[in-house]
Amino acid sequence: MPRFSVIVPAYKVQAYLHESLDSVLSQSCPDVELIAVDDASPDACGSIIDEYAARDPRVTAVHLAHNLGLGPARNAGLARATGDYLLFLDGDDTLAPGALRAITDRLKATGSPDVLVYDYARAFWTGEVVRNRLADRLSEEGPASFRLADRPALLGMLMVVWNKAYRREYVEREGLEFPPGFYEDTPWTYPALLAAESVAVLDRVCVHYRQRRTGSILTTTSRRHLDVLDQYDRVFGWLAQRPELERWRPAVHRRMAEHFCALYADPRRLPRSGRAEFFARACALLRRHRPPGGTGVLPPAAGRTDRLRHTLMRLGARRTYGLASAARAAGLAAARAGSALWRGLRESALRAHYRIQRLLPLRPELAVFSAYWHGGYACNPAAVEAKLRELAPRMRTAWICDPRHAATLPPETTPLRPGSAAYWTALARATYLTTNVNFDRALVKRPGQVLLQTQHGTPLKRVGLDLQDRPAAAPTTDFEGLLRGADQWDFLLSSNRHSTLVWEKAVPASYTTLEYGYPRNDPFHRATRAEVLALRERLGIAPGSTAILYAPTHRDYRRSRPEHLDFERVLRDLGPRFTVLTRTHLTYAGTGPARDPHPRLLDVSSHPSVEELCLASDALVTDYSSLMFDYACLDRPIVIHADDWEAYEAARGTYFDLRSCPPGAVARTEDELVDIFATGHWRGSRSAQLRAAFRARFCSYDDGYAAERVVRRVFLGQQTPLPAVTPLEDRRPAPPAPPAAAEARTPLTAGLWP
Repeated sequence: MPRFSVIVPAYKVQAYLHESLDSVLSQSCPDVELIAVDDASPDACGSIIDEYAARDPRVTAVHLAHNLGLGPARNAGLARATGDYLLFLDGDDTLAPGALRAITDRLKATGSPDVLVYDYARAFWTGEVVRNRLADRLSEEGPASFRLADRPALLGMLMVVWNKAYRREYVEREGLEFPPGFYEDTPWTYPALLAAESVAVLDRVCVHYRQRRTGSILTTTSRRHLDVLDQYDRVFGWLAQRPELERWRPAVHRRMAEHFCALYADPRRLPRSGRAEFFARACALLRRHRPPGGTGVLPPAAGRTDRLRHTLMRLGARRTYGLASAARAAGLAAARAGSALWRGLRESALRAHYRIQRLLPLRPELAVFSAYWHGGYACNPAAVEAKLRELAPRMRTAWICDPRHAATLPPETTPLRPGSAAYWTALARATYLTTNVNFDRALVKRPGQVLLQTQHGTPLKRVGLDLQDRPAAAPTTDFEGLLRGADQWDFLLSSNRHSTLVWEKAVPASYTTLEYGYPRNDPFHRATRAEVLALRERLGIAPGSTAILYAPTHRDYRRSRPEHLDFERVLRDLGPRFTVLTRTHLTYAGTGPARDPHPRLLDVSSHPSVEELCLASDALVTDYSSLMFDYACLDRPIVIHADDWEAYEAARGTYFDLRSCPPGAVARTEDELVDIFATGHWRGSRSAQLRAAFRARFCSYDDGYAAERVVRRVFLGQQTPLPAVTPLEDRRPAPPAPPAAAEARTPLTAGLWP
């Protein structure tokens, strides 16, 4: 008996069905049967299902003689289900990677409840993926399982069948089945939740709910939308047979009123000829099933206008309802106009404030910093800010960041909220401005102000004006604006001669290039072994484990985040002594798919310091990320996973062929990557030779004193003496963790570590 039966009805979804079925069969939890039901679809759905059934014994193909609709098609699948739990998935939706493993673990942790409710995300045809806005109702705090009476807010979520797992014995005991018609989920989900003796939640996106541009039931104008009336009538008929659940009548009545009003307000669903009939029948239902006392139609949390509309629909006052709806729309429009007016007045006032502040004297001891478009305390600006407070304690520093990142700031620096009056005051009055990207385009640099551009990586991929013939990489770049911003730079920081030459050609302006190294890399030469071990322990890296930091860059030629590795397979093949730290590129923050929990796979995407991750790891695996140039300062193994070099180079363009002068071994496939680590080539003599050549070329100035050189030159005005650059052969990077160091001294890699 399988753990899960996943039932997938299919009708006119041939373009999406492969992806839907694959999303089930590719789950890392193989204990599943997939029951695919061809609802007499006129397209290729039937043959697609047969193809899957022929090659995978987990697939059961069901063909209906006539098109019956989603409800009866699901019933046909139910009749063949043998799994402990039932899941439903529409033929154009998909399970998120790792969903079944997460559901399995949660069912075990919550004592096998009757119903498990999990989250979903809407996947729009534009490529945008947006999580359910009511996800906070799935908080796993509190009792592992409960009765619905303990979490009644779950009734306010989308009442669909496919965001829940149902214990099959419970479904059979309750005799749950789907009716014909549209909105067939309604008479299933309400009884399933209301009658359950135990309910649990999983705070994780397990389903991607496809929002099709055309062809969706919800965007199809049809009289069949009147079916919702019969479906709610069925729900109340069921409630009438369960007097012990009568207390739920007011809540269900409220939800019915909300649903009716929402459907009636949607111009895409009801045809004009059916609107009067819908309103009249909705009125009759709201009256017939109104709970005693008449409170059910007035949602306590609803606004006054919503309550009025619900009441007017119950009273059958269609004309008045239309006037109320029009008044509501007009009120919303007025509110939006008022909000826009307020924003305009506020922006005008701030612009005037900024102009006035620019007339006042500069503050010679104020320095303003920013990193990554108002992100937290990070990168070169953070290292410079810290060194500035050390060498010039009289200086006051302020950091521009979104309030979400304020917790990353040290207490000695003042946070500045972007766009606030304090923000514009600081930009107008500060003598020193430092960033690794760009300041606000409205910035007017004053005489006497000093702007330091630190950048945030050695350029492998093309940048600046070199992107003019790369529309895929820079479809909206304002090159004139880019140069106007560069004209305000006084200093540009460079970590090697390659960077100097690239930036001076790609972003030509009158700045002075400082070949001082990257301050953010200073800790690579200062950290002790004890600090490295403490970092590993804090991250959860098991003692003796070889930690691989996996940090790919983004792809200009793709809108969505690419998944280059099957982590479960990689970890299985590498064995128990390897741990992978995976870090998503900033571009894809918050967009990653749900993954199976794995004790040796640590998602460090939200960790505030990539430098700490580098120090804690034993090796770096990346593709074309500039992190490789920084990591090389540590003199630890680097492996390049270049599985799409041709596509990347064609879209973005690069300054040299990384494959011809890599910092270590190069893998073109996942199999090659696994083999490099399994055979020890990642830390072999050839890899050490490649890394040495790479370090000589790109780690010229990164010796642990970059921040001091910057502060003394830019902020203290010292031309000389500045700390001299330590020769490469005399540098002593932070040592790796002892187990990795011990392995590195085996004969295979003799001489790899100093």
